[in-house]
Amino acid sequence: MNVADAMTPREDVVTVALPGTRSDVLEYLQERPFSSVPVVNPTDDGPEYRGLISRDALIEQPDEDQLVMLMDDVPTTTKETSLEEIARTMVEENARRVPVVDGEFEGIVTVTDVIHAIAAGEQSVDGVVGDYASENVNTTYEGAPLTVAERELSYANVPYTVALDDDGDMSGVLTEVDIIEVARIVEGEEETGDNFGDQDDEWSWEGIKAVGSRYLPTRDIEIPNGPVREFMSDDVVTVSAETSITEAAQRMISNDIEQIPMVTGEQLVGIVCDVDVLEALYE
Repeated sequence: MNVADAMTPREDVVTVALPGTRSDVLEYLQERPFSSVPVVNPTDDGPEYRGLISRDALIEQPDEDQLVMLMDDVPTTTKETSLEEIARTMVEENARRVPVVDGEFEGIVTVTDVIHAIAAGEQSVDGVVGDYASENVNTTYEGAPLTVAERELSYANVPYTVALDDDGDMSGVLTEVDIIEVARIVEGEEETGDNFGDQDDEWSWEGIKAVGSRYLPTRDIEIPNGPVREFMSDDVVTVSAETSITEAAQRMISNDIEQIPMVTGEQLVGIVCDVDVLEALYE
């Protein structure tokens, strides 16, 4: 199976055309559960691919408005590339969305596209979840403010956190997408760093407050300060170590999730992410 069989074609991909602004990209990323958007330059011969702008780039450069200064250097691929090869590229380059370019912008292939091919049985794969899951699980307390949990995701460099209750048991899962859905784009130039907890709030760590204006350029984005339990998914889908990779992929697609906690009985013992499933294609 090749990229052409799994990719999203150009006509179905939302892009941002130069010159464009960061506001165009911010609105797109908030409306859709994606981490980046392709930038193209319209020409008489078709759209010319110029780069990819990620959410991280917008966050790390809050005062930069020119799209050409925000674009990331990411790998590209062609329609003829095998799914095994693109899976390896995604894992090794940490690239969730890979533009398909052959002279002009042809479309994009995502981690989810590859997972869908596995789930549908279009791409055969062997192995069980226990062979690829990680025992290192990112967690947070369900009562922590969402602003704190968001910081924890950033520092851990992962798109999820498993929420724990007062007894230390798994009570839900909070993802990057959950946070984006409740974030609010702020109009104007006013700093709004006060969206963190009050000075006397036990969660108002000085370290968190100090970096608020950097990571959350609050002239662009505000995040609610309610507890994680208000925003997490508490209907948690799980797998066991013996669950097949194909079945894990099917659960990811049917539940529209990118990671699944691995349990023994009701005990949390690990996590399998969609990129872990991709490894089964080429190992």
